[in-house]
Amino acid sequence: MSIQIAPSILSADFCNLERDLKAIANADLVHVDVMDHHFVPNLTLGEPIVKRICEVTDLPVDVHLMIEDPDRWAPEFAKCGAASVTFHMGATHAPVRLARQLRDMGVRACFAVRPAEPVEPLFDILDEFDMVLVMTVEPGFGGQKFLGNQMNKVRRLRDEITRRGLDVRIQVDGGVSPKTADIVAAAGADVLVAGSAVYGAPSPAEAIDQIRAKAEAAFRA
Repeated sequence: MSIQIAPSILSADFCNLERDLKAIANADLVHVDVMDHHFVPNLTLGEPIVKRICEVTDLPVDVHLMIEDPDRWAPEFAKCGAASVTFHMGATHAPVRLARQLRDMGVRACFAVRPAEPVEPLFDILDEFDMVLVMTVEPGFGGQKFLGNQMNKVRRLRDEITRRGLDVRIQVDGGVSPKTADIVAAAGADVLVAGSAVYGAPSPAEAIDQIRAKAEAAFRA
């Protein structure tokens, strides 16, 4: 399973979003954070902008919903053209039903776990998902310090996926950079979200290549 790099446009210039999407053409995914000012304290963007992003970029769009009531709204973002939709453990009322609905729509269903939340409750329903996102910062804002204590969680998740032979990716979001890419990959993560480390670099494309190289060298399957 190859390493995938997903730059987060939360760190892009929203006045020059099309330009900044083109700057990450060597990435594997575009990570789009949708926040509602309720589930998290920040407010970002909604369906019209996500729909337009999907139309403009050639990359698959990975939508991360940090919102209340994803049971209602996740399918709407799938209709916008997202390739994958991630929702949070603390926000959904019926995770399996929602995951199956997204998959029936041809979209990858993904589940997110915040730093204070365990991954073990997911194990019984792990095969209902295509990816699990382990947050290595508190959701809501970019540029936060990487929480290395979440790597034990990634390892336990990787062990369970390997033991059962599941085709489930592990995504890590928060503080990922060339300095931390090897740490998360060695723990078993294979999809790395990076915002500030990409868009804050002189060359976003070179930053993506650096993160990928560090992760590929360290990846623990």
